[in-house]
Amino acid sequence: MRLKVLLAAVAVSALALSGCAVDHSGQDAAKPTLRLGYQTFPSGDLIVKNNKWLEEALPDYNIKWIKFDSGADINTAFIAKELDFGALGSSPVARGLSAPLNIPYSVAFVLDVAGDNEALVARNGTNVNAIADLKGKRIATPFASTAHYSLLAALAQNNLTPKDVQLIDLQPQAILAAWDRGDIDAAYTWLPTLDDLRKTGKDLITSRQLAKDGKPTLDLAAVSNEFAAAHPDVVDKWRQQEARALTVIKDDPAAAAKAIAAEIGLTPDVVAGQLKQGVYLTPDQLTSPEWLGTEGAVGNIAKNLQSASEFLAEQNQIPDAAPLKTFQDAIYVKGLPGALAQ
Repeated sequence: MRLKVLLAAVAVSALALSGCAVDHSGQDAAKPTLRLGYQTFPSGDLIVKNNKWLEEALPDYNIKWIKFDSGADINTAFIAKELDFGALGSSPVARGLSAPLNIPYSVAFVLDVAGDNEALVARNGTNVNAIADLKGKRIATPFASTAHYSLLAALAQNNLTPKDVQLIDLQPQAILAAWDRGDIDAAYTWLPTLDDLRKTGKDLITSRQLAKDGKPTLDLAAVSNEFAAAHPDVVDKWRQQEARALTVIKDDPAAAAKAIAAEIGLTPDVVAGQLKQGVYLTPDQLTSPEWLGTEGAVGNIAKNLQSASEFLAEQNQIPDAAPLKTFQDAIYVKGLPGALAQ
């Protein structure tokens, strides 16, 4: 009930409360506006933004990019009907598609599969050398994120529950500040903040290792169901540009790193190293049975999301897990694989 009341309150002014930043450049009042929520983890999303590919592909639209700090904030913005597209992790998506949120959006793209770009790191000087040593320690992570999901999975693997540690809900930049002050002993978060933590800490486990153990996490792109139903052609053109970005990451990593670096304020060399830590699918892989699938044959990503929903329910993060059909219905495969042709 408390969650429902909170959502009702924040939905009215989601963008004001979520700490987001809006790019208003080049707006034409005579055109409709396409609203895209993004985050600053290395992904093809930032390549599309930096190169203004959507402006080229959709000249009849204003393109408005809105920066968010977490998937939880993007969920709030979708609830308030402030977004058409949004980039968020698989855990926030699983939460969003489950009760009580039941957000009317669908997964339309896989931005990346978490690898070493998300990890649980212990701060030097805390005498934490293994996950079992975290008992009673202060651990920060953004609640309702993929990192939160992975942290709970890592604790469970080591016979620890959330009650055995002190969990603190902090966004990545706040995690870094708390880390520098010595207020926390460990953190589960993602790039680029993760690399800053690693300078004075050590990895205990990464999301790549958890994926091998059957707990994969993903960065996904969702589209509003209302928007997709009204403008399937726009969704196709958006997906074509996102697929184009995946191709650049694979075929010209230097160009990919340069574009992303310009968006997040790091050097291309640093970003190039970060890109190597993630797993980026090719367009062909994206439409394989393992991931999105194709029209009439939804891929296994639906089962992955249901698994995340079940885990969240087990951890009392949501009341109940949603059935598999909820997630199968929420994978936008209209036109695939042809819609990815560039």
